[in-house]
Amino acid sequence: MHRSTRLLATTLLAVFTAMAGGTAAAQAPASADTLRQRYDTLGDALRDNAFGRPLVLESSETKEQLSGNIYAVIDKPFATVSSAMRSPGNWCEVLMLHLNTKYCAPQEQAGAVSLAVSVGRKFDQPLDQAQKVAFVFTPLATDDHLLDVRLGAKEGPLSTRDYRIELQAIPLPSGKTFIHLGYSYAYGAAARFAMQAYLSTLGRDKAGFTTDGVRGVVERNTMRYYLAIDSFLAAPSVAQREPRAAAWFDATERYPKQLHEMERDEYLAMKRNEFARLQQARP
Repeated sequence: MHRSTRLLATTLLAVFTAMAGGTAAAQAPASADTLRQRYDTLGDALRDNAFGRPLVLESSETKEQLSGNIYAVIDKPFATVSSAMRSPGNWCEVLMLHLNTKYCAPQEQAGAVSLAVSVGRKFDQPLDQAQKVAFVFTPLATDDHLLDVRLGAKEGPLSTRDYRIELQAIPLPSGKTFIHLGYSYAYGAAARFAMQAYLSTLGRDKAGFTTDGVRGVVERNTMRYYLAIDSFLAAPSVAQREPRAAAWFDATERYPKQLHEMERDEYLAMKRNEFARLQQARP
């Protein structure tokens, strides 16, 4: 494949695989009872798996949609998880840990809250070269028994659409929290071409956790977002951004076959510059 085509495919893939969202406003809240039943069903898999932590990862692929789902036990009280993850600003702190997220800031317009996100490639990239997407933030349930929040964007670059990231959580009797993280997007012919081009060139050696190919792509990014949430909850203050980024990178390196993309010092230097840019005016 020609070098320029590979570069275009890599750039486009970076954009739509880094993005997360969906059309949450029209959806009903999750059920706490359903989550409890899922926790009971996954008991053995949560206790004994290849991840070295209480976690189950699933993925699926249809003709026009990819989705990944993680079910996990977080070693934090439900009140802590719920309070943190119902905040749009904190979601920006989570998204900024991803390799491809260049900028994120909450904004409010006409009573709706969204996240202004810039997504680009895996190096220190100027914002005017990144793709800008606004993700609607919708808290569907934030009571003492259930957290259910969604981020969503109807359209993305190329022929991608219906980006969704959803987080549901319930308290466990142990004082910990059971979560479900869902990540999905739909795509058309142009995005399918870009993904296939990437997987046949620069991404040909990339592995998923349960399978390879395009499902491997969504599995890798679902895991990155889960690890970002976990790292944020362990170090939630703005003053902890750099140690939080270091912890996220170290967590991804537990799965080098799937998640290694760059060296630690390179990643931290990139994020240091991107965090500094957050203090500037919104692009």
